[in-house]
Formats: sequence, C-alpha cells, structure tokens
Amino acid sequence: MTPKNLSDIYLSYITCLNMHDLPNLKKFVHEDVLYNGQMLGFSGYRGMLERNFHEIPDLYFDIQLLISDPPFIASRIKFDCRPKATFLGLLIDGKKVVFTENVFYEFRQDKIGQVWSVIDKAALEAQL
Repeated sequence: MTPKNLSDIYLSYITCLNMHDLPNLKKFVHEDVLYNGQMLGFSGYRGMLERNFHEIPDLYFDIQLLISDPPFIASRIKFDCRPKATFLGLLIDGKKVVFTENVFYEFRQDKIGQVWSVIDKAALEAQL
C-alpha cells in the first residue's frame, strides 16, 4: 500500500464520520479494533461513535494535519462544536468549544486495526 492509497482510505473514513454514516463504518474499521490499548471490537467502536454523535450533534472532524506512512496514519483533527451536556467529564452544556485530537491509526487489511487518541482536554478546560 502506498502513502497516497492509505491517505485516500483515511479521507473516505473521515467523510463517512462527517456524514454520520455509521452503516458504512464496517468498510473502514477492522472487526478486532483496539482503541487506546483496549479491545473494543467493531461493535464497541461503533457504539463509542454513536455516543459521540448523540452527545455532540454538530460533531465534525476537520483534518488539520495528515501524515501517511503505511501501515500508519497520523492526524491532527480540529473540533468546533457544542456538546449537549458533559464531555470528558466536563459540564459543557451546549457551550461552543474548540479543541484538537492527535490520533494515530494502524491499518490491517486496509482497515483501522488500532487507534491511539489524545484529546486536548486542557484546551476545553480553559474555555469553561
């Protein structure tokens, strides 16, 4: 797989998320996906995203930086949104917040097999 091919797959995955198109998520996420070292499996990963979309109806993944080095993707994603109540243990209650996530993916068989995610919680706390 070339860096361009992997980037294209990842960009299609982000488009799927931005459309809240969870029925097509299976095209991009491996059945045995790990998230921050924890085995979620596909159903757990999908459930996490469903909760995110429920808690943050205007959730949009805005890629700020993308590096492809197969089988890995590194991405910095910006969020500008209004979580409904609490997010990451913080009471946001509809207030507009801006924060970033630094996330790394390992692909297996052209699907996301492992995710390492770090959200800038300090940026959220500073806005509250």
